[in-house]
Amino acid sequence: MAPDFPDFAPDSLLSDTARQAIALLSSGGDARITLDPQTGLNRYMSAPYPRKALAFASSTANDLSKAAFSHVVGIVENGLGAYAPRLAALRDRIRAAYTIGDAADVVFAPSGTDLEYVALAAVLGRSEGGIHNILLGADEVGRGCVHSANGDYFAGETALGVATEPKRSVEGLENVSLTDIAVRCEEGIALESSEILDAIIIELERARSMGKHALVHVVHGSKTGLILPQGAELDRLEAEFPGQFTLVVDACQARIASPAVHEYLDRGAIVFLTGSKFMGGPPFSGFAVLPKAMVRDAAAMPAGFATIFRRAEWPADWAGTEILSDDENQGLALRLEASVFELERFQLLPVPQVYAVIASFQRALADTLLAPFGFNLVKPYPDGEESEAREHPIEMQTLATLDVSSLPCARSFEQAEALHKALALSGVRLGQPVKSVRTIEGEWAGTLRVGLSMGQISRWASLTPDEQLATISAELQQVAQAMREAAALA
Repeated sequence: MAPDFPDFAPDSLLSDTARQAIALLSSGGDARITLDPQTGLNRYMSAPYPRKALAFASSTANDLSKAAFSHVVGIVENGLGAYAPRLAALRDRIRAAYTIGDAADVVFAPSGTDLEYVALAAVLGRSEGGIHNILLGADEVGRGCVHSANGDYFAGETALGVATEPKRSVEGLENVSLTDIAVRCEEGIALESSEILDAIIIELERARSMGKHALVHVVHGSKTGLILPQGAELDRLEAEFPGQFTLVVDACQARIASPAVHEYLDRGAIVFLTGSKFMGGPPFSGFAVLPKAMVRDAAAMPAGFATIFRRAEWPADWAGTEILSDDENQGLALRLEASVFELERFQLLPVPQVYAVIASFQRALADTLLAPFGFNLVKPYPDGEESEAREHPIEMQTLATLDVSSLPCARSFEQAEALHKALALSGVRLGQPVKSVRTIEGEWAGTLRVGLSMGQISRWASLTPDEQLATISAELQQVAQAMREAAALA
């Protein structure tokens, strides 16, 4: 049954072509992006079209902006074209947006979770003993990653529609071991970069003893804005374990500036990004940026990838792509179009304008939510690390994790999940709770995340600072009022 769209923005045209675009944007993933026939929303309670709902939910999933939706509807009107040329053009546009040139290449994937397979394929055969994958903070980057990073299927079906068994090895990735290093202590406080370094060194020594090549993950913008480990620690790893590991940068939130992408690529790292978080696109659009030399030197891809990927999603010169299907995932291509559209217009903004919007957001947040409710911010750096606070990239200030446990209806993590859903049903979408604060009793406390997207910044960048502050404050006042009403009903 075709879904209704009761929350569709009234000043956007819901034409037959628009409905076709919505259907495509909701296809070629898994059940999480299927739209409910009654609500027109997916499991994230978001939608691939402009809505009446108010959203600061870029840390979880977006609704499409009016501009991005108009862009993809135009593509559908003019004809989707062949899959491979469209992805090839998107590769070029991504490289241009981040100014990374021809020295890097791009692999596309249905989701950020699928990107872990790309990293495994990139280092396959480096050591006879296999691969030791050192993951950081699975709870802070995505729960499904622990399976894909271990070379296993993570869902009951792939984006190709192939039925699979979760936790079963993907053929050709059987010789992978995995460890997950926590990025917060048991109390929820972020660990210092040096502590993360010590844990990574233990795992690198373990990999060496097993005769395995290691993948070392770097978190650049976790669900709560963490960046670990820092550059100085990476320098030490490269000096002590030369040629024994490859860096994998999880920047799936896409809260990363072009210079940082360049620095990671210069280290020979693989950088994971998704278009569905800060970038502002709909759920399920991932891509990995990696040095061209890594593509050229890669071993033939595992046989099991024929159940996960399509040929056009990989660079043509990656060995073994002939095992992949030549069919198309036009849903993925259209989602990527929406995301790259937002990326391109954001990257064209003068930096001072971007900084001004972020400053207005931070001030409005303090005035409407922090001070009135007495909420604390969950820090994206260790306690007492004032120098790190000063140096933390400004793009991380587009995301705030609120400790909302002072609300009687959100004292526990589970209560915050219920509040998050209640707010969404009332037309206010925030980022999902993350386990990062403890109550006095030692239980996980309630949190919610408030985040900007590239689309919001682009929309507000042309306003004066006073207009920005007034506009953002008015929207966050609506969030505050929805919280008060939800608390009164609890």
